[in-house]
Amino acid sequence: MAIVEADSGRENPQPQTAPLIVHVVRQFLPNRGGLEDVVANLSRQTLRRGYRVRVVTLNSLFTAPEDKLPACENIDGIEVVRIPWSGSCRYPLAPQVFRHLGDADLVHVHAIDFFFDALAWGRMLHGKPMIVTTHGGFFHTRKYAAIKKIWFRTLTRASARAYRRVVCCSASDLKQFSEIVPDSVLIENGADIGKFADTASRLARRRIVSIGRFSVNKRLDHLLDAMAVLKGRDPEWHLDIVGAESDRNRVDIEGKIESRDLTGRVTLHVSPDNETIRRIITAASLFASASEYEGFGLVALEAMSAGLLPVLNANDAFQTLAERHAVIRLADFTSPETAATAMESAYADLACRPHALRSELLDAARGYSWDIVAGRYIDLYRSLDIAAAESL
Repeated sequence: MAIVEADSGRENPQPQTAPLIVHVVRQFLPNRGGLEDVVANLSRQTLRRGYRVRVVTLNSLFTAPEDKLPACENIDGIEVVRIPWSGSCRYPLAPQVFRHLGDADLVHVHAIDFFFDALAWGRMLHGKPMIVTTHGGFFHTRKYAAIKKIWFRTLTRASARAYRRVVCCSASDLKQFSEIVPDSVLIENGADIGKFADTASRLARRRIVSIGRFSVNKRLDHLLDAMAVLKGRDPEWHLDIVGAESDRNRVDIEGKIESRDLTGRVTLHVSPDNETIRRIITAASLFASASEYEGFGLVALEAMSAGLLPVLNANDAFQTLAERHAVIRLADFTSPETAATAMESAYADLACRPHALRSELLDAARGYSWDIVAGRYIDLYRSLDIAAAESL
């Protein structure tokens, strides 16, 4: 989970003649998560480059569907429009999206869900050029894997034909989507490397931070199993779990902590603000994720920018990052003993050469700054004959 703080009092400074990019995404601020962070940061960067930006999203959070959010809001200069929805959070139905595209110069859809399919099949109604960013598709868990593959090769393939470009945010996404869209392009997600920059403990400490939604695929059970092993080896180990409730809530996680006799060794932080997260990171040296699936691995990069040494489950996205950055440690979190040993080894290396490893972590994270990534998106927008603003 990457957390973005909003300032709803700022007005959009762009003239009405500036080109309008409409982002369509199922969840946005004030919700907290990787997808929301990507859209918010890209929107801010696009505004700075002279475009107007609108985000069309659902009018409630999946964690609190009965609590309706404002229909219209201005957040950091971003026009936010929220629309009613029904059905499942896995495939929310929100046909009112078509009402908010009429003045768009480009529609940028995020993720492979109802919006992706509906705007593709309804393109004769809105007539707008569109691109889509994959954000991991819908393979975040292995559940219904056979049905998902059939859906992907039929309906997803057909819907993708309506888009000018399919943008993959990770090498694993590119490998997958190239099977149905051979000209898919790769623009990896950016990371907010300034948010927690260089805040991790200067001294090696047996303290671990894990940040992410409380969802099934994050496999907090595996992380807690590894923590139980660490506690048995050295009682100084401590884990801070930071995240927002999703398909697992506070009670679920607290139950897992208590059942492993980890009370006092694991602290749970539910939806803290950035300043609180910063204080948590200041006391820690390691970052850990047992996630079995990631669209890109954004949170690991933000941890690296803070100076936390990552120990990550060897899923496809994390393997790709580790191939590029040798400082990242991979482990098999399905084996608690193996994962615990990997974290002990990471701590030992950090204790031996703290300055060299910290420098390596910060240097690796800089290459994913949003300024660089947004520039790639702007180049793509321009290549599709989307007019550039006069101020560019």
